[in-house]
Amino acid sequence: MSGPSTYEPKSGFTRWLDKRLPILRLSHDSFVAYPTPRNLNYWWTFGSMLSLCLVVQIVSGVVLAMHYIPHIDFAFDSVQRIKRDVPYGWLIQPMHAVGASMFFLAVYVHMFRGLYYGSYKAPREVLWILGCLIYALMVVTAFLGYSLPWGQMSFWAATVITNILGALPFVGESIQVWIRGGGAIDQATLNRFYSLHYLLPFVIAGVVALHIWALHEVGQNNPTGVEVKSKADTVPFTPHATIKDLFATSLFVILFAVFMFYMPDALGHADNYIRANPLQTPPEIVPEWYLLPFYAVLRAFDFNIGPIDSKLAGVIGMFASIGVLFVLPWLDTSKVRSMRYRPIAQQCFVIFVAVCIGLGYCGGQNPGKILVPTTFSATLNWVEGGQIEQRAIAADSAGAFDDAADAAIASLPEGAALPAISRTGETIGVVRGVVGGAPQVLELSAATVDELEAKITEAKAGATAAPYFQVTRTTPFAFTVTRLSQILTAYYFLFFLVILPVLGLIETPRRVPDTIAKPVTGQAQGAS
Repeated sequence: MSGPSTYEPKSGFTRWLDKRLPILRLSHDSFVAYPTPRNLNYWWTFGSMLSLCLVVQIVSGVVLAMHYIPHIDFAFDSVQRIKRDVPYGWLIQPMHAVGASMFFLAVYVHMFRGLYYGSYKAPREVLWILGCLIYALMVVTAFLGYSLPWGQMSFWAATVITNILGALPFVGESIQVWIRGGGAIDQATLNRFYSLHYLLPFVIAGVVALHIWALHEVGQNNPTGVEVKSKADTVPFTPHATIKDLFATSLFVILFAVFMFYMPDALGHADNYIRANPLQTPPEIVPEWYLLPFYAVLRAFDFNIGPIDSKLAGVIGMFASIGVLFVLPWLDTSKVRSMRYRPIAQQCFVIFVAVCIGLGYCGGQNPGKILVPTTFSATLNWVEGGQIEQRAIAADSAGAFDDAADAAIASLPEGAALPAISRTGETIGVVRGVVGGAPQVLELSAATVDELEAKITEAKAGATAAPYFQVTRTTPFAFTVTRLSQILTAYYFLFFLVILPVLGLIETPRRVPDTIAKPVTGQAQGAS
């Protein structure tokens, strides 16, 4: 897209180098004279922030690797030693940990910007796919790195994630054993995770180079979604885009520094300061915040889908939530690239962003947590005083047990209350009833199941001379975190698989400018 090179060596050395290794020419053509759409806004500055984050993660990671001990007996202590005893370890370790969160924050904004402005549409399909590949590699790298401190959350998150891989049909168990290096999370697992976590950032750097190469081949998208038609539509990358990138990146670095120096642990989990204990499961097992939406999708499938059980359905849903991004260029059927000119798609996109944030919230909550207040009730029946009468149940076969039980109940004295059957075998059991005494009824209600069970226990303890109780529980529909996750997950997939394809066919877009320059210079706009 950039056209013929405009680089001219100024000295004998640069002319000599340019003939043998034209790296200065490449830099000039890529970052100085490169024609950039003149209407780019600050949403396009997150690419430079991501480059900074990648460099910070690689450099700080290499330094940390010099002091980290990948052994299950020493890994936890080595991380603490880095923070306390290694020179500048107090700075480098939080830089790496907070840097991961900043990396994902920037990449999410970068991806949402690409979705909104249609940066995945032709001719940028390969550019988008490479970006999705970078994101997938980031997810894997982050998960591996989260396991290395070998704290409680690290160990159990690794256990949960590797367990769900075992749900894959045919190959799941083999993959699980290969990743773990055995049947359980142990030394071999830590060795594998450490090795891959060290390697993958360099793979990411390689894919980033391909991503930038693809970008320079097809050119940058812009807020209007209109392709460059002449030099009037562009400005040189330097100083126009460079200054804007520097300003936005400076603000990003300030945010980075605030977390790193003042709140280094705010984005992590407190349980990771507890040494990993395979015999003690934490009350809640959650990944880092940037992986919570996919964890919510995984837990949203608490039901079987035909022959697919809930565990496998959750695994498929989790992987599909990332995989659908790779085929997005062929799902959106609209000929208009930017949602700026698609009012209905614009509203659906805003809902989509809220859905992703909601999934993140759900991923960090107990799946059984009740979001809408409801009432759980129970009815207790018992008899104060009286005597227990019982009859043995003996059936000729298991199928005849119910008839034998009915006959045993009928043989109890007339007026026997609260008949209850205790089955002690396939063909034998006991039926009991209370004769005499005063029947009692108590209605209980509570806001949660645990509170209701506590009230039932208290009522049983307060009753006198009560042989036993009959408890009838009424459980209303409860809108839990899992139910919310299911609704949000449904919209997530509907947005890609239904909303974008259908809107592309039926939505009437607003007027789109003929060129990039017209909206910038205030000229009249043409029809799309």
